[in-house]
Amino acid sequence: MTVGTGPDRDDELSARVSTSGATWLLTATAVAMALYASFHLWVILVADRNPWVDSVYLVAVLCVLVQLVLAARDQQPRPDRADGASTAGLKVAALVPAYNEDPDALRRCLSSLLAQTRPLSAVCVVDDGSTSGDYAEVKAWFLARCEETGVDGSWTRQKNGGKRQAQMTGARLAPDADIYLTIDSDTIVDARATEEALPRFADESVQSVAGHILVLNYRTNLLTRLQEVWFGAWQMVDRGGLSAMGCVLVNSGGCAYYRAAVLLDNAEQYLGETLFGRSVQQSDDSLLTMFALQRGRAVQQASVFAFTLMPERLGHHARQQLRWMRGSYLRAVCRFQELPVRGLAYWIHLLKWARTVAGVAVLVGIAVAGHGVKPGGLVWSGAVAAALVLLISTPYLSLRRSDQTAWQRALTFACAPLVGLWQATVIGGLRLYALATVTKVGWGTRKSVEVTA
Repeated sequence: MTVGTGPDRDDELSARVSTSGATWLLTATAVAMALYASFHLWVILVADRNPWVDSVYLVAVLCVLVQLVLAARDQQPRPDRADGASTAGLKVAALVPAYNEDPDALRRCLSSLLAQTRPLSAVCVVDDGSTSGDYAEVKAWFLARCEETGVDGSWTRQKNGGKRQAQMTGARLAPDADIYLTIDSDTIVDARATEEALPRFADESVQSVAGHILVLNYRTNLLTRLQEVWFGAWQMVDRGGLSAMGCVLVNSGGCAYYRAAVLLDNAEQYLGETLFGRSVQQSDDSLLTMFALQRGRAVQQASVFAFTLMPERLGHHARQQLRWMRGSYLRAVCRFQELPVRGLAYWIHLLKWARTVAGVAVLVGIAVAGHGVKPGGLVWSGAVAAALVLLISTPYLSLRRSDQTAWQRALTFACAPLVGLWQATVIGGLRLYALATVTKVGWGTRKSVEVTA
């Protein structure tokens, strides 16, 4: 794996967003989307053709337009020092479940946690019954480093019970924490992450703060580059728009901060979730986010970054996506049942699924009518989809990674049009398969080490 041309020590990886650049790019993209919406409106009002397809497209484009405007508002500068002072006394404990992780990746994760500019009070590592090794060298190094840095470090090995069990084991080892940082064992956290995230908790209504996940191994191949630009655009536009309303629906497991009560008060439901009598092991991040939304606001902090390893092979990628997709279907039902109807998050969730259903209906309608199978129609539809994905991905250009040159950033951004094709073909097919196999609620990945450092 090649991680770029950045610093010698991976725990010194850092990133930032050019706030002015991101705001300008999001605004310019919003203007372009507004013009595209105007075209569909003109077709509906003036053109002599069936307007129903253009009506659905118009609604979809307007939804994206609103997201872009809100996302531009969410590009906040560094949190105010006064807010940081008001949260200075909060104890933050990192929960690190580890299962069949590459030892080097785990060590880099722990090193980045111990290098936080705003020191953590505790780091709780829980080996969830790994079968690939016992991490003896990493454990010895970690406990020694905790003594040197004054961090309360713990290392526990338990019988395999899943990520949720491991997280709650860690939480019980740090019962006096005010904030829990949930992190994946292959993730490197920016040294300023905790310092940047905590001031958001000065607002007592904020229950969780999501970080921005970057693909550590993005330079490995085309698949990892697609994931980098795809996830970057989704976090900056879709989740950024939701954050501006305090309604982030899914935090990333790679880096998210929660008030302790979000986990502790919901431990029984978190550990006991079942589907048709089978224990649910997936969709843990979205469930924790839902717990946060039940209590208040869930936001994203644009200046909190973490670098994580993503699948480099198609088989691993497919299994990961299927796990996420099955979890999204499961969580969709739960949100309708659990989120307060009077809350904004409930209606945003309803709108997102209504838009999805409408989009599928349009595609089916086009296929039935035969328009989509004409060579000219396919080429035109593909060109429009590629252009729109490229347009929505432009905020990625405002990102500055310490391990990425301007040339590498441009090269990665150039892959954006392929994301639309990938989404329409591979991801679309996986989504249908995930729906047909939604009752498979096991973890589905990492029976052995799959991505190494």
